[in-house]
Amino acid sequence: MKLTGALIIGANDVPATEGTMKALNPATHQLIEPAFALGGADQVDQAATLADEAFDSYSHTSLARRATFLDSIADNLDDVRQALAARAALETGLPAAQLEGEAAKAAAQFRQFAEVVRRGRFLQLAIDPAQPDRQPRPRMDHRLQKIAIGPVAVFGASNFPISYSVAGGDTASALAAGATVIVKAHNAHPGTSKIQARAIRKAVQDNGLPEGVFSMIRGGGNAIGEALVDHPLIKAVTFTGSEQGGMALYRRAQQRPEPIPVFTEMTSVNPTFILPEALAERGGQIGDGFVERMLVNVGQACLKPALLIAIEGAGFDALRTAMVKRVSEAAARPMLTPGIHAAYLDGLTAMENAGASRVAEGYAVNALLDGQSALLEVDGAIFLRETALAEEVFGPCALLVKVRDADEMLAVARSLRGQLSAAMHLEHSDLQLARRLLPVLERRTGRIVVNAFAHPQEVTFATVHGGPFPASSDSRFTSVGMTSIERFLRPVCYQGFPDALLPEALREGNLLQLPRSMEGAFVGAS
Repeated sequence: MKLTGALIIGANDVPATEGTMKALNPATHQLIEPAFALGGADQVDQAATLADEAFDSYSHTSLARRATFLDSIADNLDDVRQALAARAALETGLPAAQLEGEAAKAAAQFRQFAEVVRRGRFLQLAIDPAQPDRQPRPRMDHRLQKIAIGPVAVFGASNFPISYSVAGGDTASALAAGATVIVKAHNAHPGTSKIQARAIRKAVQDNGLPEGVFSMIRGGGNAIGEALVDHPLIKAVTFTGSEQGGMALYRRAQQRPEPIPVFTEMTSVNPTFILPEALAERGGQIGDGFVERMLVNVGQACLKPALLIAIEGAGFDALRTAMVKRVSEAAARPMLTPGIHAAYLDGLTAMENAGASRVAEGYAVNALLDGQSALLEVDGAIFLRETALAEEVFGPCALLVKVRDADEMLAVARSLRGQLSAAMHLEHSDLQLARRLLPVLERRTGRIVVNAFAHPQEVTFATVHGGPFPASSDSRFTSVGMTSIERFLRPVCYQGFPDALLPEALREGNLLQLPRSMEGAFVGAS
């Protein structure tokens, strides 16, 4: 598949206005052809204007037509899966087979959202009929549905170049909601982004939709992202990345003349708590499984289990020995970008300076951007004193926290900031302690896992990928799963409307057979 470096703004391939860049192969540290265009504020304005012009038409497409469009994107992604994975492997250093799986997941998400659209539950239709004879005054007919919030800006992530990128869940859920989308592609994988953008644009064209439904831009530095957040036609932003980057966008969006929501997924150490009986019975098994999941994607996953807390006692030595063994046998592998690699090394140093001891490390590095795995250990008292030990270190390392007793374990849990996930390993005799720990974790995370690890994560209706700050900027929403569509919707009430003027989903007779509530009672299709 021949790649060209142009930006995709609506139906047009737009050449560079602010210079060009090339992708870096992190395994070889060599630049990869071709050169990719960089744009600026003018290109943001072009894309935003097209997105706004397309919004009224696209947001009012029938549910059937919108679902067909999403299915078309999935089909197009399947058609380019091998080429997409091969290019992503060059740009990330990750295995092509793994990336084919990620491409399949991206296509599956579009199909899942197509089904969400067909079912129509996301509209949250509600009807309160008129009561003309009510005293002391009549009530008019009230009908509610959710509509798309407006054009959405999606910032592609660095660590999952497909399923959190141009064709990721943010794009899929926003398009499903009826929003038009502008993606700011991540510069770590420009070719991968271009292949995905072509697949989406082809679906826009094949389905006869307005060209502004989708655009993809790219720029050097922060200026293009700032211009995107600042643009008055953009009504919401999504971001996956560092706390520093996410909060910079969040603050900027709140300083606009018209503030807009920024849905960020930022930082998490995904703590795992091993309760005493589980530790005694299967400490070694848990330790081995923990490190196995920690090493996925060279530790560059938002759900990487990075913090393990266990009470010193029966099973602790087996846990520690298994973790040391698994880490020591881990090969060094390329990390995604020079910046991520440098931050990983700095993070390891910061943990050691805060009192953690390095008790194991993997095979030595062979290339400039290789990440060497590491296991660090610290006592609970030091962990509670040194807040730096609770910070995320993005890469193939973990921290084992040895606590004295259940009370210190609970103190460690209470000291943590918001998390994307938390896990407990327990046996029946651990239930009493688990009941004490559970409310502490509920206040600090959006997902709690028992006798498993937080990564991987299924994409379902019940999935939650979010949590209290700094895991995300708004713990009421998830960035993964079918309910992530709710980020891009707002309610509108239609009061006293004649039936012919109502949105089709709210008309008498419910010809679309959609689920609706009637004076608070659920009726209609499932």
